[in-house]
Amino acid sequence: MEKEYKILLTEDDENLGMLLREYLEAKGFETDLLPDGEEGYKAFMSKKYDICILDVMMPKKDGFSLAKDIRMVNADIPIIFLTAKSLKEDIFQGFKIGADDYLTKPFSMEELLFRIEAILRRTKGGNVAQEFYQLGKFKFDTQKQQLINDDDVIKLTTKESELLKLLCTNANKVLERNFALKTIWVDDNYFNARSMDVYITKLRKHLKDEPNVEIINVHGKGYKLVM
Repeated sequence: MEKEYKILLTEDDENLGMLLREYLEAKGFETDLLPDGEEGYKAFMSKKYDICILDVMMPKKDGFSLAKDIRMVNADIPIIFLTAKSLKEDIFQGFKIGADDYLTKPFSMEELLFRIEAILRRTKGGNVAQEFYQLGKFKFDTQKQQLINDDDVIKLTTKESELLKLLCTNANKVLERNFALKTIWVDDNYFNARSMDVYITKLRKHLKDEPNVEIINVHGKGYKLVM
């Protein structure tokens, strides 16, 4: 990571907040943890942040109210909501306020990191994650969404690129099916699952001429990029 991005994290669950802060700081993000919306707003007004991660259900000032106040000061700063709520009305309310993303508890730390990196790449244009992966004779350019072999260039779709990047970041480990669906498609319903199967098939075709790289099915769990 070329620069240290600053995160405002508001979470009233002390244990979860500490875990999130420790994880994000271990990944190179400077993270300020505040226990309620009022303290979060004071911190926002006193420091410059690159992204806000706001719990919805907090004392003194809830996450939606805090986000509205933040948006009055800075209309462009990315906001991710964390919540135990999964009602569609709450999700719609979050996006109406101007959320960039929305995670329902419980969620994996890796999923949160993936979404933070995706938002910062889009909004900051920064090198917040690895840009290139070597897949045998292929070089995968995540920014240009290309598989490159000498002068032969395969242009990937956005979904193909996102899925391949997720496989690369979990190379030689199981990429759980539900995690991939929720990370890329947001919803792990039947139709999205079928869609992901189609993209896995496409990626296999792109990589078929490289014998040292294979995407295998792990029965009942997901996929593994074997290199």
